[in-house]
Amino acid sequence: MIFDPMYFLFVAPALILSMYASALTKSRFQKYSKVMASSGLTGAQAAYQMLRREGVVDVGIERTQGFLSDHYDPRAKVLRLSPDVHDGRSLSAVGVACHEAGHALQHNQGYAPLALRSSLVPMTNATSRMAGPILIAGLIFSAAPLGQTLLLAGVALFAVSVLFTLVTLPVEWDASARAKAVIVKDGVVSPQQAADAGAVLNAAFLTYLAAAVSAVMTLLYYLWRSGLIGGRR
Repeated sequence: MIFDPMYFLFVAPALILSMYASALTKSRFQKYSKVMASSGLTGAQAAYQMLRREGVVDVGIERTQGFLSDHYDPRAKVLRLSPDVHDGRSLSAVGVACHEAGHALQHNQGYAPLALRSSLVPMTNATSRMAGPILIAGLIFSAAPLGQTLLLAGVALFAVSVLFTLVTLPVEWDASARAKAVIVKDGVVSPQQAADAGAVLNAAFLTYLAAAVSAVMTLLYYLWRSGLIGGRR
C-alpha cells in the first residue's frame, strides 16, 4: 500500500514552512514594489551598474516572461529578468535584480558552492526522474526483498536531489549578501531603505530553506520506510 499517514507526519512541518515562505515572498515583493528606490534606477540598470563596478563586462541582461522568473544563466552568461524586475524602479525590482547579478559575480569569481551546484545539475536532473518510479515500486513491494532493494536504490537516487537543495542554500545566501552590500555602497538605495530591500531577499531565501527542509524530511521518511533509521522493517 502506497498511502502512508506517517509520510505526512514527516513532511507536514516542511509543507507549512513552504506555504508560509511562498506567501511571505509574494507579499513582500508586492509591498516593496510600490516603494521607489532612491536612485530611480530600474532593476536592469542596477544590475548592470553592479556588474560593471565589480569588473564584470561579459554578462548580458535580458527581459524574460513570468512573475519572479528571474535567474542567471551561467552557460549563456546572461541575467534574465522578469518585466516587473527588469523595468521596475522599486526596492523589490532592484533587490531581486542585484541578487541575480550576485550569481554572475559568483560565477566570475569561481565561487566554489556555485561550481558544485552547477556540476550537480546533470546528475540531479537524471536521478530525479528515476527516483520517483523506483521509490513507488519499492513501496508497493515493500514486504518483499525486491521492495527493500528498490527502496534503497530510490533513496540513493533521491539523496542526490537533497544534496542539490542543500548546496543551493549557501549559493543563494551569498548572492543576497552581495546584493545587500552593493545596493547601498553604489547608492542604488539609501541606507534608510536597505533593510526594506533586504526584507524581500530574506523572504525569497526562506523559500529555498523550505525546499531544503522538505527534501531532507522526505529523505528521512524513505530511510525510515527502508529500515535504515528507526528500526522499521
